[in-house]
Amino acid sequence: MSDFTIRTMQPDEISIAIDWAAAEGWNPGLADAACFASVDPQGFLIGELDGAPAATASCVNYDARFSFLGFYIVRPDLRGKGFGLRIWNAAIAHARPRVIGLDGVVAQQDNYRKSGFALAYANIRYGGMVAAPIAPQADVIALDEVPFADVAADDATVFPAPRPAFLRKWIGAPGHVGCALVRHGRLAGWGVIRPCRRGRKIGPLVADDRTTAEAVLSALLGKAGDGEIFLDVPSVNREAIALAESLGLAPVFETARMYTGEIAPLRLNRVFGVTSFELG
Repeated sequence: MSDFTIRTMQPDEISIAIDWAAAEGWNPGLADAACFASVDPQGFLIGELDGAPAATASCVNYDARFSFLGFYIVRPDLRGKGFGLRIWNAAIAHARPRVIGLDGVVAQQDNYRKSGFALAYANIRYGGMVAAPIAPQADVIALDEVPFADVAADDATVFPAPRPAFLRKWIGAPGHVGCALVRHGRLAGWGVIRPCRRGRKIGPLVADDRTTAEAVLSALLGKAGDGEIFLDVPSVNREAIALAESLGLAPVFETARMYTGEIAPLRLNRVFGVTSFELG
């Protein structure tokens, strides 16, 4: 244990956590590392044993009130030796006194509770093969045609903290495609699809109702083409689940969304696709 040290990752080392997450089946996006680094570079930690990577964790501070924890991974051959608790405590310390959120594997819920996290709801990953629609969605436009301030303001109603720097990176990242539907001069729905290690993920997908969400999703699929897609859905949004099932998608993974304290009320009825299990 005396040879175990924890330090802040360099930006190009975030790929280590991304690769480890991929090995654990989390299927990260191809451009995730660069997007994640834009939020809080000091929030990505690596634990090293004898100079070699042994554990990772991130606790990204979005503002003075909210942080999100992810990439809590210990190298498989080093598990059960206390390294995970060490880097966990360092990540939590980076976030204090903020409220912290996470998407944790269901089996670890009891451990997270011991650290002060309480279950809010489950997020369910739906996946499957989907054919791109033949007819284009005429009323859906490219997301970059919408004033960025409108997108950021809408996102702030469905996420516990403002995140404009992250959104700019996310929307403009290589391979990411965004679409939006504006109704009566107001942003009614929008979403982003991105290439991942396996298939593509749609997230965020935010909309006033299922019909709007379906229109935006259809436009995203039209731009991305046929193939395997994944959609991470809050279990409390029954219309989002119905939309995923109507596409023939099936549950493949589940996380527990947990928080250490109270957050501002979120319009989860408008969340048809979660942005990222790693950063919220």
